[in-house]
Amino acid sequence: MTRIFQFFENLVDPYTAEPQHDVPPNRIGPFIWSMMRPFRRLLALNACTAFATAAAELVLIFYLGRLVDLLAGASPATFWANHSWELIAVLIFVLIMRPAIQTLDTALIKNAIQPNVAALGRWRSHCHVLRQPVGWFEADFAGRIANRVVQMPAATGDLVFQIMNALAFTVAYLVGAGVLLANAHPMLLIPLGLWLILYAVLLRWSLKRIRPAARASSAARSRTLGFVVDSYANINSVKLFSHTSRETDTAVGILENHRRTYMAENRIVTAMDAGLVVLNGVLIAGIIGWSLVMWTNGTATVGVVAAAGALALRINAMTGWILAALSAFFRALGIISEGMETVAQPIGLIDAPTAGTLPLSGGRIEVCNLTHNYGRTGGGIQNISFTIAPGERVGLVGRSGAGKSTLVKAILRLYDPEGGQILIDGRDIATVSQDSLRAQIGMVQQDSMLLHRSIRDNIMYGRPDASEAQMIAAARQAKAHDFIDDLRDSFGKSGYDAHVGERGVKLSGGQRQRIALARVILKDAPILILDEATSALDSEVEAQIQQTLYGMMKGKTVIAIAHRLSTIAQMDRILVLDDGAIVQNGVHADLLAQDGLYARLWHRQSAGLIVT
Repeated sequence: MTRIFQFFENLVDPYTAEPQHDVPPNRIGPFIWSMMRPFRRLLALNACTAFATAAAELVLIFYLGRLVDLLAGASPATFWANHSWELIAVLIFVLIMRPAIQTLDTALIKNAIQPNVAALGRWRSHCHVLRQPVGWFEADFAGRIANRVVQMPAATGDLVFQIMNALAFTVAYLVGAGVLLANAHPMLLIPLGLWLILYAVLLRWSLKRIRPAARASSAARSRTLGFVVDSYANINSVKLFSHTSRETDTAVGILENHRRTYMAENRIVTAMDAGLVVLNGVLIAGIIGWSLVMWTNGTATVGVVAAAGALALRINAMTGWILAALSAFFRALGIISEGMETVAQPIGLIDAPTAGTLPLSGGRIEVCNLTHNYGRTGGGIQNISFTIAPGERVGLVGRSGAGKSTLVKAILRLYDPEGGQILIDGRDIATVSQDSLRAQIGMVQQDSMLLHRSIRDNIMYGRPDASEAQMIAAARQAKAHDFIDDLRDSFGKSGYDAHVGERGVKLSGGQRQRIALARVILKDAPILILDEATSALDSEVEAQIQQTLYGMMKGKTVIAIAHRLSTIAQMDRILVLDDGAIVQNGVHADLLAQDGLYARLWHRQSAGLIVT
């Protein structure tokens, strides 16, 4: 049995490589088809099995009428003598052929299509979203993005299921029912035709309203999830500011909006259900009543009445299923439409079509007339130019908002500047791939977030092909090995196998920073950027790590951002930024002698008034 399941499950590989698209389809039809293209043969086969399943049911209803007529016109002995082989054939059809058709239909949808559509959609959506620039993520809730990446492809699988099992089956069933009724007596098509017209009117009324309602409900669900995840991710702030009640009060408004959109959707479903019940009553009364009139007039047999009645009751039951299927269909459509707002957005920062790898030879950095204001009239950096020689260590200081982080993000190409260019070893970084650029740069941030994985996984993130010995050596160099040995997590794992929690919350700030340092040490990139790399460490550990950092800097091009000026006083050169421009450039002693901004910052810190 397992091999049979595996056969269907492996008919499509959801992880087959496909060319990446910077601008995916932005209309729902082409978008769904782009995901369903690998399944087109299976979908065609499933359409056939859906038609065959409907035909099998109609055959049984047809034979019920024939069986009633045969029983009415023969004695038991004559019946068995004349129709035993016919009954055996019907028995084989009921016990073998019909189950085989329905099992194949179910296996195609449930085992071959639905799970693989969800996996393919999630994989492609995740790959697409990961290519977005950092600023794109900063503009949305991580929880809402994750919800859309996970839910939207699953909704696509549900939508396909509803199309194949509701639409295909229903069309086949109604066509077959029309043929069956016409074969019994053409007049029986009149109540069926009237019912179809009224049913189409009801569907049109419902569909015009349920699609926007389903989309609004899906959007409200994502907002709810985003708010809840945001509260949980920032639980320390919630607790420290005693805002548990404030969060729950805010949640009422968000949850109430979610409830109201869901209720609006369900009102349409309830109204449609009420109308459908009335229409089905008309259908049952019309078909059975009409067949009874014809039987009374001698134009229809008892078998026709039985078959017509069974068919009317089956359509009645089927329309309830169709209602549920349509509700699920438009709910899935709403989830897909809302999810496309995230997973179908064009990539905001792309490599040039001819982008190659960065051929680093020395690590020379040239910043030429660089300007970036984030689309505003002020802020950011203005027309900055400077050069860092290969192996030179440069400090970067200035007040908060002076442009230090903007400059570093531009060097890492986390966005494209609005003006100017950056060259590394004479190559414009806009002409090389982002991955090859960042592979040559190691960075330690002020607030280093870790992955919710093991210590080993986090350090090896710097160089996945490193050996265990190299990984441990990097941890020792970052003064992290001793505390790592003592770690134990809630799963009973210890040492380098211990998990650090979401964003590393199970560790202290200093421990997180040392693991982040170990990761960069292991990467051993020729260009090193330090953004307040020791700010989370206590004075004793900072002194130890400072020596480690100076060791790391040997032979590398270094840019170090620091608010504590004592940590960069030994740099080869210091750039002082203010209001988006370089206002001073020189060594520590010369900058002090100039009695400018750097000297004022230094004297304030020396007096114990540390400003940032």
